[in-house]
Amino acid sequence: KMHEAVEGPKTELSPYAPRLVSFKINPDKIRDVIGKGGAVIRALTEETGTQINIEDDGTVTIASVDEAAGAEARRRVEELAATVEVGKVYEGKVQRLLDFGAIVQVLPGRDGLLHISQIAHERVNQVSDYLKEGQIVRVKVLEIDDKDRIRLSMKALIEKPEHKEKKEEAAQQDGNPDIIKG
Repeated sequence: KMHEAVEGPKTELSPYAPRLVSFKINPDKIRDVIGKGGAVIRALTEETGTQINIEDDGTVTIASVDEAAGAEARRRVEELAATVEVGKVYEGKVQRLLDFGAIVQVLPGRDGLLHISQIAHERVNQVSDYLKEGQIVRVKVLEIDDKDRIRLSMKALIEKPEHKEKKEEAAQQDGNPDIIKG
């Protein structure tokens, strides 16, 4: 009778079934996930409705009764434990506008400088013409210096306009002093 009702075991767990998700993070990043006095992890458990346990070796176990909440908690823990990599593209929030550029948050607790010369291919006179505080922008990490400061670029992700290059080539051919006209 049971085989008539159900062909076999289900391959997927119900989205409403309680579950444990376990994964590893870098042990050096544990304090970033826990936060000062446990504030970060406490806020994370309250917002997602999960229970999070972190071992000294970096093993994170998330207990949740909802699949989506568990996935969100995992995403946020991984985001907190992530390290910024040179050459990688991030979506960051503009925190502050400065005369010479903008401060962009690439990961929680990690900000970088987007210099005015790295915003666009053309000359940028005012940073506020291109960016505003709170705006989400795509940036590429150019460099992380020895003081752990991050240099960012928006210009590296934008294709250079062709019309400027053609004008420069035409100007070089017309006014090139090396060509002697007879």
